[in-house]
Amino acid sequence: MNDVSPFKAATLHDVAKAAGVSLITASRALGNPGVVSAKTIEKVQAAVESTGYIPNLLAGGLKSKRSLMVGGIVPALSVSQFLPTVQALTTELAAAGYQLILGQTAYDAEREESVLNAMIGRQPDGIVITGLVQSQRARDRLRRSGIPVVETWDLSDRPIDMVVGFSHLKVGGALGGYFLGKGWKRIGIASGDDHRARMRRDGFQTTIGRELPTAFVPAPSSLELGRRALGQLLETDPELAAICCSSDQLAHGVIVEALARGLRVPQDLAICGFGNADFGAHTVPSISTVHVDGAEIGRLAAQLIVARCRGEAVAQPVIDVGFRIVERQST
Repeated sequence: MNDVSPFKAATLHDVAKAAGVSLITASRALGNPGVVSAKTIEKVQAAVESTGYIPNLLAGGLKSKRSLMVGGIVPALSVSQFLPTVQALTTELAAAGYQLILGQTAYDAEREESVLNAMIGRQPDGIVITGLVQSQRARDRLRRSGIPVVETWDLSDRPIDMVVGFSHLKVGGALGGYFLGKGWKRIGIASGDDHRARMRRDGFQTTIGRELPTAFVPAPSSLELGRRALGQLLETDPELAAICCSSDQLAHGVIVEALARGLRVPQDLAICGFGNADFGAHTVPSISTVHVDGAEIGRLAAQLIVARCRGEAVAQPVIDVGFRIVERQST
């Protein structure tokens, strides 16, 4: 039975005492096991288990200048389109010995800057951010920090450091071309109020060639907000033939509200979303959408961070993963 208080974290001294070895031997057994015997390693590991000791990675990081931690920043984990990116990022980083620590911004620029400041202060080995950092002050601080940074789910020829994503303007333009090709004249937009959704709206309207009735909802969007958005749009134009939505969650809500009002989808009202959420292929009707390979974004972002941490040159700091329109029953 060890004498370590349950209210006090065990130290390396406690491990050495429990194992019956010197402090330096315990340290070597955990940090450089090649220089001690297998029997000693076994005793030290048993002492670690019995004391509940957790190595101080921060102290080790100060010596090696590596934290083995990568900061990830997302608007909200409730947004399903970002989950494949987070999952792939976690898996790829773990395979290289890194842990992902997540922060959420709630689509708020001030909170994004606050989360970034907190992460920079802890000196992670890298930071992966959903979207382009909007604050110039935050961008400047990230550059000065020297921490490898990958912005994702957007595109820029002048990233802070590296970027993996796609053009939201081009997505909007492609959707505008798709709607024109269908021959729809009376078109509405249901959009989140965040920067990336507004960019898609701008690209869509530019291609359509005129101002369109738009219902903005606060991000993150949801089924409930989609139902409200359709009500608002139909008050503006009761004869709408098609609606472009900034997310599949919003599109789902628009469809539910349309059916509740006795409208047939797509015969009376065609509806398209964005993000290719996993549920979209299984709703009735299934949701036409824009597919972006979120998992590939996560894998590539992790690979860029790991390469930089290893001191390797990054040949392609700007990566465009593209997108494609997926046509289903709702259009």
